[in-house]
Amino acid sequence: MRTIALSLSLAVSALVSSSVLAQAPDDDAKIIRGRYQAVLADCAACHTKAGGASLAGGAPLQTPFGELIPPNITPDEETGIGDWTAADFRRAMKEGIGHDGKRLYPAMPYPAYTKMSDQDIDALWSYIRTVEPVHNPVEANQLPFPFNIRLVMLGWNLVNFEAGDFRPDPNRSEEWNRGAYIVQAAGHCGTCHTPKSLLGADKGDEALQGASLQGWYAPNITGNSYLGIGSWSEDEIVAYLKTGQNAHSIASGPMREAVQESTSRMNDADLKAIAVYLKSTEGGETQKPQPIAAEDPHMRAGAMIYHDTCSACHRADGTGGRQLFPALAGSPLVQQPSAETLTHVVLNGSQGAATPEARTTPAMPSFAWRLNDQQVADVLTYIRNSWGNAAPPVTADDVKAQR
Repeated sequence: MRTIALSLSLAVSALVSSSVLAQAPDDDAKIIRGRYQAVLADCAACHTKAGGASLAGGAPLQTPFGELIPPNITPDEETGIGDWTAADFRRAMKEGIGHDGKRLYPAMPYPAYTKMSDQDIDALWSYIRTVEPVHNPVEANQLPFPFNIRLVMLGWNLVNFEAGDFRPDPNRSEEWNRGAYIVQAAGHCGTCHTPKSLLGADKGDEALQGASLQGWYAPNITGNSYLGIGSWSEDEIVAYLKTGQNAHSIASGPMREAVQESTSRMNDADLKAIAVYLKSTEGGETQKPQPIAAEDPHMRAGAMIYHDTCSACHRADGTGGRQLFPALAGSPLVQQPSAETLTHVVLNGSQGAATPEARTTPAMPSFAWRLNDQQVADVLTYIRNSWGNAAPPVTADDVKAQR
């Protein structure tokens, strides 16, 4: 009997093992797809803070309504999402409703994620289940009253949110539709680059035309040749997303993080698809305003500061040094309606992205110690209105507000 029992046990074990082995390749493939979805969705940028464990909770996000802290989304059952089901996860992604009916704030970009396919969300869930669980309690909702009452999101969603999958355009190429899907859904580019209403919702008729974000200005990324990236070639867009730099610009601030954690890890086909899609979009002013006259006192003061402080790297004619010092002449970023990003960089300095394709990170030092508010305003006004550029002036009060 012992021999028969042992034989049966071995037979059952062999059947179980063969079943597991038969399923493992499919499971592994789904997890690998899910890991790539996490790259497309840039989950780490919000949910992993500097020096912290992967996806265990992020650094505070400053919103117009107060502070939110991205929560722990590791599979820890007490402090993460370990007690969630696949249905809970899908509902959070597609409807903005978390475990036990808790309503999420759109800082978690479910208005974009709702367009993700069920297959991609299922793969992402499979990957997140494999992440190391981390016990890290996070009180995500730091908003003041009455915004801390999550039930207010019921009304917000009724006005501002429409659930639904991405709908391909049958009149466009497969590559264009792939780019549109990434930008509109998993990549949620509009969450940063689309202007917001007073209620914090995307202005759909101004998609990707630029918006203020935590002291930075996420620029226009439409095919607009004046304010957007219409003058960039598809290869230049791919290079920027892959390395954080090209002949026109170097990523800084939140975009630097997005390049390091997300776009630099995307495959080349997806980067090309994004470029094709963005180049096809339109939006924003197409006619430059009249530049401020060179004889203007602020322009004259700015010219002196520029030639003394900036021209060694960016050159007297604003053409910069390829891959090290971005060109300022003809730069869409320089001519944005808001000078927030330029002001931020001058005051605080900037470090470029470090990526597998470009490990050397270009940097700019802070000039806050050397230039007062009026001097920063003057030099930025000069830069924004020289070498063919044209943009509104920067005031000392603008700089003071950011300093």
